[in-house]
Amino acid sequence: MSRLLNAFFKSTWGNTSIPFEVLFADGTRYCNNKAQPKVTIRYKSRLAQLNTIINHGWGLLESYVNQGVDIDGDLKLLIRAAAETGPSLIENTCQLRIPNPLIRIRNFWHEIRYGNRRLPQAVKNALFHYNRGSEIFWQYLDPTMTYTCAYWKNDTRTLAEAQENKLDHVCRKLMLKPGERLIDVGGGWGSLLFHACEKYGVLGTNLSPTIDQNRWLRQKAKEKGLENKIAIQEKDFRQVEGVFDKYASLGVYEHAGKGQLADWIRGMAKSLKSGGIGVLHFIAHDLSMETDFFIRKYIFPGGYLPGLAETIEIMAKHGLEILDIENLRRHYALTLDAWAKNFDDKWEAIHRYDPERFNEKFRRTWRAYLQTCAEFFRTENTVLRVYQITFSKGNTKDYPMGREFLYQK
Repeated sequence: MSRLLNAFFKSTWGNTSIPFEVLFADGTRYCNNKAQPKVTIRYKSRLAQLNTIINHGWGLLESYVNQGVDIDGDLKLLIRAAAETGPSLIENTCQLRIPNPLIRIRNFWHEIRYGNRRLPQAVKNALFHYNRGSEIFWQYLDPTMTYTCAYWKNDTRTLAEAQENKLDHVCRKLMLKPGERLIDVGGGWGSLLFHACEKYGVLGTNLSPTIDQNRWLRQKAKEKGLENKIAIQEKDFRQVEGVFDKYASLGVYEHAGKGQLADWIRGMAKSLKSGGIGVLHFIAHDLSMETDFFIRKYIFPGGYLPGLAETIEIMAKHGLEILDIENLRRHYALTLDAWAKNFDDKWEAIHRYDPERFNEKFRRTWRAYLQTCAEFFRTENTVLRVYQITFSKGNTKDYPMGREFLYQK
């Protein structure tokens, strides 16, 4: 078996400039060059080796999570090695389906079992990731508890500054005015609503089914004296009530699921008054393609990364005019870097919070999620994007024709 695995590494990552070595379960090893290895992969069982042979890179990552493989060194370097020796950007863009047929079948079965078609399953999927206790996320997010891509302007030094930049960037795009009603769909711990209420004088509503986050948001709103300015609808995105002046959703549209994009955008249009402005911020592909199975299985069950093209088409069918599109891909790589470092630095505190729940498997799962995603968003041939679409309900009459207003002090 080690011979097959040796051939796999040689044919796939053998030509990368990053020196690495692989130690097989039988004691033999593979080195891609004579330099000191920057990453060492240690197989602890034949089953883990078989997983890599069958499922390739995904199998290696799964075995790392399940502790059948140890990886010494920077996990991000493995992604970089795969990118250096993998398909080009154009080839990746045209590859709309997962190449490995076995993973494609597992991804299909995942959609059948965990898809967001039914409301009860959609709520379970949201709770799976976010309802782990706000204290855990507090350890690796910034003080605002913002869990979406930050905005790293040229003079930005810290994650906290970058997140404040992002919150204000979104508020400027929305052109918020005192007394306006803003709905934030999937508002998490409320950072955008707090910023909008305190800095722009709006009345906010958070729509989210996640119990822990809503409990934390209510308490924080009370501490800030904003309990009468922020309301919570503990519902799924398909159950929104009311009509609002402005709409925002940051990093949640990708949780709608492949078959529910039209439902999401229909609800988005329904909840916005005529002439109202909205910002939709989401991780995406440019074209409609399959979403990575590791992320769906271990991190965001039922999730689907929408295609920009299909999103714009659906928005057009619901009378929404596109005003601006901004790509924050490189900003997200830096954000994930910061989260990954914070997670490693604060791991002992997270582990002490609940040693049984936040065990070694959880640590490896979250490290794989944060560190590999950081590199996926950074590599030159990646097809991952982070888009902010600014839109109006109906053709706009008075939205600025230039972008100067976004950057004025």
